Amino acid sequence: MRQNSTLRGLGATDLQVRYSSGDLSPIDVTAETLDAIEGLNPSINAFTQVWADSAGRDAELSAQRHRRRTPLGPLDGVPVTIKDLLLTAGRPTLRGSELINPDQPWPEDSPAVARLREAGAVILGKVTTPEFGWKGVTDSPSCGITRNPWNLERTSGGSSGGSAAAVAAGLSVLSVGTDGGGSIRIPAAFCGIVGFKPTYGRVPIYPASPFGTLAHVGPLGRSVADVAAMLDVISGFDVRDWSALDATEPIDLSSESLDGLRIAFSPNLGFGTNNPDVERGVRSTLDVFSGLGATVEEIDLSLEDPVWAYHVLWFSGAAVVVAAYGDGAEAKVDPSLVQALSRHSNYSAGDYIDATTVRMDLGRKMGLLHQDYDVLITPAMPDVAFAAGLDVPPGSRDPDWTSWTPYTYPFNLTQQPAITVPCGFVDGLPIGVQIVGPRHGDQRVLQVASAFEKNWGGGSERE
Repeated sequence: MRQNSTLRGLGATDLQVRYSSGDLSPIDVTAETLDAIEGLNPSINAFTQVWADSAGRDAELSAQRHRRRTPLGPLDGVPVTIKDLLLTAGRPTLRGSELINPDQPWPEDSPAVARLREAGAVILGKVTTPEFGWKGVTDSPSCGITRNPWNLERTSGGSSGGSAAAVAAGLSVLSVGTDGGGSIRIPAAFCGIVGFKPTYGRVPIYPASPFGTLAHVGPLGRSVADVAAMLDVISGFDVRDWSALDATEPIDLSSESLDGLRIAFSPNLGFGTNNPDVERGVRSTLDVFSGLGATVEEIDLSLEDPVWAYHVLWFSGAAVVVAAYGDGAEAKVDPSLVQALSRHSNYSAGDYIDATTVRMDLGRKMGLLHQDYDVLITPAMPDVAFAAGLDVPPGSRDPDWTSWTPYTYPFNLTQQPAITVPCGFVDGLPIGVQIVGPRHGDQRVLQVASAFEKNWGGGSERE
């Protein structure tokens, strides 16, 4: 179903060139995108709020700046969307839940939202999330199911599924999402776009996530260059986030050479199991990296699955979220969340400390790995998108969403930068390769991803 007109297929960089030349106006692009949302969103269900009036006003102001040749930056006039976990001043943030009252003051923007406004981006509205962003697919009692634009019978992934589906369908050029265990990278892989989880703290978060230091904010887009442009805009220190990092130099993607780069490839991290066709597709990317001058070595990482530690940290946060709404809250939330909390309800303070110890040890192992290798490559996901409306693939032996996302949540534990880039199709559905770097190695990860993207020639849309 994915449908892109000529205008809606343009990226942020292309739009800036055409805005600057006067060949195109933010007003035209915004109007066409809003028309597409009206026509396509009822089938995909990626939006919770469409801000047509304010988007139109933003586009008019951007057009005036471009006519004066005073754009505010690389996203001025670019249509973007916001995951409905991030605060937006004057608009409700309902987090996919019926527990939240929309009729209350909404005085603040989250840091990323504020910076997008300051950069002149045209904010089209809020996009869907599972309730409180708790799982790896996107459906909720309040919003229903968000579907994959490549096949409406399949899931978009999650929890930034509304972001990924909107970008993939051409209903947004970029989207800002969150990633506490893969929530940017899972839907990016399933929907065939780029999704980047930066080093923890590079993009400030406010209010603090109930999932603590697992949760990252980052960009989703149709190209690495677009994602890097959004990252530059939303990064940097914010006093409201005690863990926010200082601003860094803008991302430079000018070099396509990977001469001297040392790449480790792990097909399974030591504990995952892949669809053989997906693994073949990811392996086929390795020649691209070596052809650009990198040394690629398949390694036996032999990690123990850190899922128990992750569950302790993740579901302790989820329990706190629900409990904050008082007695009777469980009767109003996603039944699958209630069931998950019942499976993960007996953790002690000692368990939390032990889980933190596991996390620190995994971080140590990855730090040592990156002394020998600049980046690690894995499959983004072990399989293609499964049926929409399910929390786990049919026949799964485990009801938890972590059972089918083995390559994403470990790098939330370690807070490393990780990106998903499309690398072909299996059974007509997108697959992705994941590139992971050392903490604070965001520039390196994005540069490797960009070089791959520019030189990747494999994978037809319909095999």
